Amino acid sequence: MLPRIFWAGDSTVKQNDHTSFPQTGIGQGLPLYLKKDIVIVNRAENGRSTKSFIEEGRLKKIDLEIQKGDFLFIQFGHNDEKPDPERHTDPFTTYQENLATYIRVARNQNAHPVLITPLYRRLFDEKGKLVEKTHLDYPLAMKEVGEELQVPVIDLCSISKQLIQEAGPEKSKDWFLHIPAGRYPNFPDGKQDNSHLQYEGAVFFAKIIADGLRRLGSFYESLLLPLDQEVEDSKLLID
Repeated sequence: MLPRIFWAGDSTVKQNDHTSFPQTGIGQGLPLYLKKDIVIVNRAENGRSTKSFIEEGRLKKIDLEIQKGDFLFIQFGHNDEKPDPERHTDPFTTYQENLATYIRVARNQNAHPVLITPLYRRLFDEKGKLVEKTHLDYPLAMKEVGEELQVPVIDLCSISKQLIQEAGPEKSKDWFLHIPAGRYPNFPDGKQDNSHLQYEGAVFFAKIIADGLRRLGSFYESLLLPLDQEVEDSKLLID
């Protein structure tokens, strides 16, 4: 049986449908870089933190489905920092403890956990520079867990920060959910959203995940298409 990729995460990687179009999760962009027979089981959901995802039984459902040789991609951070008690975790205590729980679920089923730091927020100051540490200490805390438990970490946060800064305040709008009024029925008044992506952004940032898997080599790289078959320009996919 071919391996499957399970996603545990929030809205930035969620599988969207027509009711939220053109919002697109990174998990939707990733298949463009994967071998065609790789199945993705995307359990990510809007607004979830490591805590709420567990308490709502979503990790338990993954535990019942995931099998030997599968992959569990674990991406959280946007909502763990929220102040409400249903979601909030402390980066160096409860957040790390929860991440360890996800890792145990994968390893208990002989699956492969992969930690993915959260996508950087598109927040520029008046000088056109990205605001520092939009995810506070959560990315660092995740990397510490990866090092301690010997789990690979794809640092989407740091890499996306660099790419967003290089693109600048205007170009980066093409990746995020910055849309004018009247263009899409789901957002009749338009949208100025610096956390969520539209299609081009989902494809663009999914490549960071693909590149990270390729660098890991071995069975991680075996999920991917050869480099010469990758889509080089995401705009080709939406023209």
